[in-house]
Amino acid sequence: METWNDQFERRPIQETGVSRVDLSEEKWQAILQNDITYDGKFWYAVKTTSIFCRPSCKSRPPKKENVRIFMAPEQALAARFRPCKRCKPTGEKLPDDEWISLVSEYMNSHYNENITLELLAEISHSSPFHLQRTFKRLCGITPTEHMQQLRMEHAKRWLAESDLKIADIGLQVGMTNTPYFVTLFKQKVGCTPAVYRRQYKKGDNIHES
Repeated sequence: METWNDQFERRPIQETGVSRVDLSEEKWQAILQNDITYDGKFWYAVKTTSIFCRPSCKSRPPKKENVRIFMAPEQALAARFRPCKRCKPTGEKLPDDEWISLVSEYMNSHYNENITLELLAEISHSSPFHLQRTFKRLCGITPTEHMQQLRMEHAKRWLAESDLKIADIGLQVGMTNTPYFVTLFKQKVGCTPAVYRRQYKKGDNIHES
């Protein structure tokens, strides 16, 4: 697999030569109602997750503005969307490393939001247990630990490059509880946010735990 830093660079969805298909009200209702009678007639992708599904997929309903319609699964694949693990729109299982890479990309783009394991599982069309187990097997850490590392890296950047208050930096990285943010930062980095900022601006070497 790629390194974590490589995986954090979100891959752009490529435009292909395939003509755009409008999301009609009929297709939208088929998606909302998981209507199996539309399976094979069209496939839909969700731009925020880079995953595409059958209309009958029992996954969380996407936002309408994030939906893109395809008339064949090959078109979705050509646009760099990946098949849902739940409904298997290509009839084949998505490799675990590709699936976890997509989950990582989503976390990278939404680290400043309130993301739970349950939400990640719902968005990635899996169960929390299966996501946690697969993520840790491939990456060596849990999704929660990965999110914590990601937030601390962004927090360090804010501390080094801005004059924002510590509480405001916590908000910027999705942590509304300032005491918990300070505690987690010290646990992961080896010093408090205030000390990190002071040492960084003095040019001191910072030894992280």
